[in-house]
Amino acid sequence: MIGCRGSRGLVVCRGQGLEKGVCSHAACDLATRGAAHAVAYNKGSGIERGGAGIFIALADTARVREHCEVEGVGDHGSWKEALAQTIHRNGGQTKHSHRLQGTRSRAMNRIVLGENLAVLKGLEDASADLIYIDPPFNTGKRQVRPRIKTIRDEAGDRTGFGGVRYRTEKSADSLTGYLDSFDDYVGFLRLRMIEAHRILTAHGSLFLHVDPREVHYCKVMLDHIFGRDCFQNEIIWAYDYGARATKKWPAKHDNILWYTRHPKRFRFALDETDRIPYMAPKLVGAVKAARGKTPTDVWWHTIVSPTGKEKTGYATQKPMGILERIIKVHSRRGDRVLDFFAGSGTTGAAAVKHGREFLLIDESEEAVGVMEKRLGVKAERKKKRTTAKSAKNSTPRL
Repeated sequence: MIGCRGSRGLVVCRGQGLEKGVCSHAACDLATRGAAHAVAYNKGSGIERGGAGIFIALADTARVREHCEVEGVGDHGSWKEALAQTIHRNGGQTKHSHRLQGTRSRAMNRIVLGENLAVLKGLEDASADLIYIDPPFNTGKRQVRPRIKTIRDEAGDRTGFGGVRYRTEKSADSLTGYLDSFDDYVGFLRLRMIEAHRILTAHGSLFLHVDPREVHYCKVMLDHIFGRDCFQNEIIWAYDYGARATKKWPAKHDNILWYTRHPKRFRFALDETDRIPYMAPKLVGAVKAARGKTPTDVWWHTIVSPTGKEKTGYATQKPMGILERIIKVHSRRGDRVLDFFAGSGTTGAAAVKHGREFLLIDESEEAVGVMEKRLGVKAERKKKRTTAKSAKNSTPRL
């Protein structure tokens, strides 16, 4: 079933002059990995003489189709009968190779502490299937999330269960966060968007999360980098929480711009999305009302509750529901998701939950500490080189 979404099978790349047969234990090992880049070769005669060798990979066949000329794919449950030959593009240049030509070598899940532009420049072309970023909004303010603790005190300012009194104290790290201010906001983003365009796969999508004050400038910039025909949607994330202005309409939404690497060929599996209730369920009947409807480009979703289990304590943390919807619809299992303003690691948490790989980048020690604790992955530390100008204009967010 070449090209069918979710189809799985064993792919064989067989070179010239090699003895027949593939080690079955190697196939079993690959079965635990389930990705196109997980490949092994037969170490029999021919490989040491520079032959192409026999390569096997348990893979999503649609992904393999994108990376090499696949002549046949077999069910990995009966691979001996179903295996078909595939020609490896590198011919004899495959001695000791561990991946199909065109696939990308990568660690499974990574957190990188470092300046994101420098890290992005070191990534391979077409190495991310989905990019979501939530950069600073250029509010001109310091972004913090107050943290408090309560101590039992009869003279305290709070009353708890059973009438017990408690005193409220601000946590010592309550003022951590970052300064959200840039002299040239679009210029700051442009260099990183150029790298994002290079890093995206041919079917990849970019989601840029900004606010109403900057979104129009960002759209013009992305039109120039990606092309206007690669703009797909402006998603409005609407929420109803917090203080309300009295001298103008309260600002209760963010803007998420969706661009694709190719104007027509991209991941969009609407059937994978969560469904939302009908506003007038009696008008659509019991069956439709029970099933719900697919979302539009206006997403109503609460912010992360200050007292909820999802809260990490990191300023500007975004809710899992928003990231889960993006990741489920715009990527497939085994795809790599990149976030280079990773902050609290919500992108990584949503990716892991739905079987995707993640690469998270942030230059904040606080953010990386939150991610390491949340995701159980030890961060890689990159040497930091900053100038007086870049020190001001390279603060990460999410």
